[in-house]
Amino acid sequence: MSARSTLLHLAGKAGLVLGAIFVMTVLLAAMPGHRTPASQNPAPQESTASQSQQMPGMDMSDEHATEKDAVHEMTPGHQDTHNLHMTMTAMRPETPEDAARAKEIVAELRAGIEKYKDYRVALHDGFKIFLPNVPQPEYHFTSYRNGFLEAFTFDPGRPTSLLYKKTETGYELVGAMYTMPKRATEDQLNARVPLSVAMWHLHTNLCMPPRDQLRMADWSKFGLRGSLATQDACEAAGGRFRPSIFGWMVHVYPYEDSLDKVFAIHHHMD
Repeated sequence: MSARSTLLHLAGKAGLVLGAIFVMTVLLAAMPGHRTPASQNPAPQESTASQSQQMPGMDMSDEHATEKDAVHEMTPGHQDTHNLHMTMTAMRPETPEDAARAKEIVAELRAGIEKYKDYRVALHDGFKIFLPNVPQPEYHFTSYRNGFLEAFTFDPGRPTSLLYKKTETGYELVGAMYTMPKRATEDQLNARVPLSVAMWHLHTNLCMPPRDQLRMADWSKFGLRGSLATQDACEAAGGRFRPSIFGWMVHVYPYEDSLDKVFAIHHHMD
């Protein structure tokens, strides 16, 4: 092989490698559940957070401390549509087409997750329990593969997370959660699950303390339950402001008997 042919051959291989790296970088950036390697700073508040799986859409390495607060915000009785750190989509007027679409989603979801009524099948298929050691009304079993795919395509039978209620013998399947990247518009959310029947939510306005003050921070001011919710106030306190931290999420409870309960923010409990 001539020197020129050898150079061309090597250049071609280098181009393929660089192209692959570029494609993977773009895909990982778009993936709802992707995050950068964990920071060397330990998380405050609890040790289980650093050992747990991360919620889909979390894209910052040093905000483990918000995980437990995120669970708190998704707990019935605690979520408020006017919460400083929660943004909800506006409800749109319902149309017959929306209602029909919603029923299709429910039917496809029920068929797609039927096998996961046995939670052990979900674990076998790669779903990971989010914060398993933290008591919760419902537990998120998350598939990061599904979360990756939902950044690009929507399959109602392939949710990012399964929602379970803990029982004496294991877990009972009660619902599922779809996700989209935080950059998604309301029209894009509406194209997946109509905004006339469901309210998507996004965790917003996060103020984190300086990285070297995580252990001693005043968490009544910082984090998802803190009082600091604007960039000016956060910076004045020496914090680090994030407009949003998770991707968009919407819960679906397909075993309920009416659309308002199926697409409720929280599971309806009698």
